[in-house]
Amino acid sequence: MYVQLSRDGAGMMLRRIAAIVAIWVGLVIISMPASAQDGPCAARLFDDARFTVCTIDPATHDIVLYTSDAQGRAYAGFSRLPQEREGAPLVFAMNAGMYHADLSPVGLHVEEGEQIKAINTRPGPGNFHMLPNGVFYMTGDTAGVATTEHFLARGIAPDLATQSGPMLVIDGALHPRFIRDSTSLRRRNGVCVGDSGAISFAISEQPVNFHHFARLFRDGLGCRNALYLDGTMSSLHAPALGRSDAIRPMGPIIAAYPRQR
Repeated sequence: MYVQLSRDGAGMMLRRIAAIVAIWVGLVIISMPASAQDGPCAARLFDDARFTVCTIDPATHDIVLYTSDAQGRAYAGFSRLPQEREGAPLVFAMNAGMYHADLSPVGLHVEEGEQIKAINTRPGPGNFHMLPNGVFYMTGDTAGVATTEHFLARGIAPDLATQSGPMLVIDGALHPRFIRDSTSLRRRNGVCVGDSGAISFAISEQPVNFHHFARLFRDGLGCRNALYLDGTMSSLHAPALGRSDAIRPMGPIIAAYPRQR
């Protein structure tokens, strides 16, 4: 049976429906786990290309680098990583540097103060050896990105470090070998540390060249130094986005867990 309401009656009904919907949405948000509400990763559009940028505060997160488990088996992907650390859930992970066929790191690799692989200054082919390459490192709650040369000159003793290459941004300048109109397009990921000390990890959601990717870090994220981590197989684990890439086996992996207060 169709009942026609007066204008006032219809308005009152719409307001009641809106209130019920608002309460329901609020309950859904409250019932969501904190990681789903406050995940560190978000979509970013830069110069007509799509990226995902994950911002991690080292003052409030434990940041861990992984290669292999206690039995010496490479983790190879996100599914085998520890899903909790001291009761806190894994909220972010990303491939973190180049590796050999056996998934061992090509360059410097330090986990919780233990050096797994020494720094690599040998010449060679490929992106890793497109000099200058560099190091992402942490000492305590302080993170940084430096060229390999500057890292060695400073005598840094890191708690965590991964070496990769090439550097994307060096003291505010793009790597000198990058070409704006290069047709070498790849899915790529990298890292930088902003002036606030927060760490930004970025992954492209479509193929881009080095020049475009480097400008994201310098011009989009405001970083003076940024490091390339890898390409083609670049992968992201972001539970709050319902995402866990499984493109191919990977070597070093970096992960973050909220620090329990």
